Amino acid sequence: MSNYKFILSGGGTGGHIYPAISIANELKSRFPEAQFLFVGAKDRMEMEKVPEAGYEIKGLWISGIQRRLSLKNFVFPFKLIDSFLKAGKIVKQFKPTMVIGTGGYASAPLVKVASAKGVKCVIQEQNSYPGIANKFLAGKAEKIFVAYDGLERFFPKNKIIKTGNPVRQDILNVSANVEEALEYFQLNKNKKVLLVLGGSLGARAINKLIEKELNFFAENNIQVIWQCGKLYYEEYKKYENKNIKVLAFLNKMNLAYTAADVIISRAGAGTVSELCIVGKPVIFIPSPNVAEDHQTKNAKALSGRNAAVLVKEVSLDSRFEKEFKSIITSETRQKELSKNIKKLALPHATKHIVDEIEKILKTL
Repeated sequence: MSNYKFILSGGGTGGHIYPAISIANELKSRFPEAQFLFVGAKDRMEMEKVPEAGYEIKGLWISGIQRRLSLKNFVFPFKLIDSFLKAGKIVKQFKPTMVIGTGGYASAPLVKVASAKGVKCVIQEQNSYPGIANKFLAGKAEKIFVAYDGLERFFPKNKIIKTGNPVRQDILNVSANVEEALEYFQLNKNKKVLLVLGGSLGARAINKLIEKELNFFAENNIQVIWQCGKLYYEEYKKYENKNIKVLAFLNKMNLAYTAADVIISRAGAGTVSELCIVGKPVIFIPSPNVAEDHQTKNAKALSGRNAAVLVKEVSLDSRFEKEFKSIITSETRQKELSKNIKKLALPHATKHIVDEIEKILKTL
């Protein structure tokens, strides 16, 4: 049997969407006759990104509970009921062979309803500290694919399989040489390069830091590839010069990673997994404005193994220059961080996940 029908559900952020797309692509390569349907949250980025990847998607009227007192919280019970009813209709009409949840609010009603109807379900948790949806669904899943150790605190131990997080294919095949990368960004091969990753929208705290430290970088002969995000490009493009390259997006991530000597980044799960594979020295500046402060927990999982440096936003003024200088001026420190972060890389996560899915399919 190869005419399987898969529903993949997850979204809200790229960290939930891109793993789902990677898993779907691998399943499609193994089962070309299979049918796929994605289920996400209406008005979230998955409604745009999934069709761009070539898959159909249906949206649920679902969102999270606001942490502060908000009128939106009064609507939440109605959204939840509506989402469960619509999830039930989707499962009944599509008749999936299996449901794959990758986290985010939309996955909770879909996986819950599917498992209640006897459909085999698996979930994939990207973070070192699970989200609410996946903790809620753990009891219903056949298998739980994770990227970090120690998640027995949250999930049944017999269901956990450590696979790592799916990453973009071009990251697995970084073939550019340093000369090509430096030429692409028009940088000097005799100066060190700092790569700053603020995400597609940008990170205000990181952008403010880089703006403040431009003289420090100049004094230390540092070139910067500064991906400031589309929300901030107009504000920061004025700093562009031969040593500072300001970009809204990075279309050639493999070249950016190749050119970099040190990387500054947020600590979303997908980014952390990518950076383990890339294997360059990293300073993580986690966003404090995410659920359960999971970015800090992700970064600590690496800094605790001397595989990266963690600097919290509140400590940037007192710690950043010292930490950055200790890395950029020491080849030994750079090699140490690179060696340790590479040890944590799990580059074949997508294949491993789909191998496990295949094992379940063979029991049907």
